Amino acid sequence: MTESDWRNLLLLSLFWLAYFSLHSALASLRVKNWFASRFPQRMPYYRLGFNVLALLTLLPLPWLFDSPTLWAWRGIGAWLSNGVALATVVGFVATLDAYDGRAFIGLRQREARTRRVEYPERFRLSPLHRYVRHPWYFLSLALIWTRDMNAAMLLSCVMMTIYFIVGSRLEEGKLVAVYGDSYRRYMKRVSGLLPLPWKSISAREAAELVEAEATTR
Repeated sequence: MTESDWRNLLLLSLFWLAYFSLHSALASLRVKNWFASRFPQRMPYYRLGFNVLALLTLLPLPWLFDSPTLWAWRGIGAWLSNGVALATVVGFVATLDAYDGRAFIGLRQREARTRRVEYPERFRLSPLHRYVRHPWYFLSLALIWTRDMNAAMLLSCVMMTIYFIVGSRLEEGKLVAVYGDSYRRYMKRVSGLLPLPWKSISAREAAELVEAEATTR
């Protein structure tokens, strides 16, 4: 690789470190509580602003992805990798019912004028949640690791994988705070990022967990 390639990889590393640090900080309860105490009238717009900022800060990314190709899928490998990518899309669609899309974007908080730090979504489990606690993280990992790779893409995949591991643990601290013992029981039974055959629950068990959490509210 040329000196320019190495420079771009260094810039890409710094970009991802800055992006993940900013994302984690703004998603933390500490920062949210601080913002809510200082700017309560702006809190209904926090989630929406968070998502807009996350998208805008990704705009420089394509400029850092010009680097030599390491490998590209061909023949049966291309069919398999694209098949996995298609399966991830199906997986994302299959889990949509477990998420409040408008709350995820931040529109519901704005419409409800809520000043709460965490919007009170009810505990829901999609079929894929029976096998992995963070299906969107798992599906994202499956998607990025089945793409053609250049040096920049490989570096980004490694850093995103590390971030998903760390970020999922930070997120679960908030989920335990919101859903309490119901989520703790769920954590003990189901794997975090990668589905494991011996760590899953049946549809009946999932329904019982959801019902148990609902009765505590």
